Amino acid sequence: MSGRRLLILGGTGEALALAGQVATLPRLQAVSSLAGRTQNPVRPSGALRVGGFGGADGLADYLRAQQIDLLIDATHPFAAGISLSAARACEALAIPRLLLLRDPWVAVAGDRWIEVADSAAAAAALPRAAARVFLTVGRQELEPFGQVPGVHFLVRLVDPPATPLPLAACTIVIDRGPFAAEAEERLLVEHRIDAVVAKNSGGAATSGKIAAARRLGLPMVMLRRPAKPAGEQAATVAEAVAWLRARVG
Repeated sequence: MSGRRLLILGGTGEALALAGQVATLPRLQAVSSLAGRTQNPVRPSGALRVGGFGGADGLADYLRAQQIDLLIDATHPFAAGISLSAARACEALAIPRLLLLRDPWVAVAGDRWIEVADSAAAAAALPRAAARVFLTVGRQELEPFGQVPGVHFLVRLVDPPATPLPLAACTIVIDRGPFAAEAEERLLVEHRIDAVVAKNSGGAATSGKIAAARRLGLPMVMLRRPAKPAGEQAATVAEAVAWLRARVG
């Protein structure tokens, strides 16, 4: 039996783990794709391409040219655009597609969540008493917070920004997860944080800030996930590998 070709749309810890698992499977050739927004990403096992596709049509052209047989979308839960492009391209070419999407976080006793739809709503929902806010929504989502008066933001980024952030007052921390709850608590105390803004990404790598906010009794403005396209879905790498085995043999 000839090998099947798999495209992994990556950028998450699950995508890295999946690429490592796929490298051990016979009759399967995989390439991982990264958007290229991080300067020094952790390189997955196997072949790698970096950069965008140019929408659904560009992705379809790539799938056709590379003779891709299977696609697993293991992008970030908030990467709505590429997930929609993947769904459209795979539907057009009749390529089986799996969405590998980890479960979201769920509030528990002691959490003080304010759930909102997007960054603009998060900026509007900041508690009036908040003067120092830990902002962990990513470089692309900061602009709405520039309109919030009287707040100093602590912003954590993977890479130093190439241009000034669109915030009136901020402190930048350059760091890469995973982040332990104890370290997150020290960070919040050191910077005198009184509110936290985050995306509901799910997973263990960045959940420490939720536990830290809970311990300190801080309110957390939580961005809800955007909708993902319908289709086959897995919550874990093990489930994704089982999906592949069922198709590769």
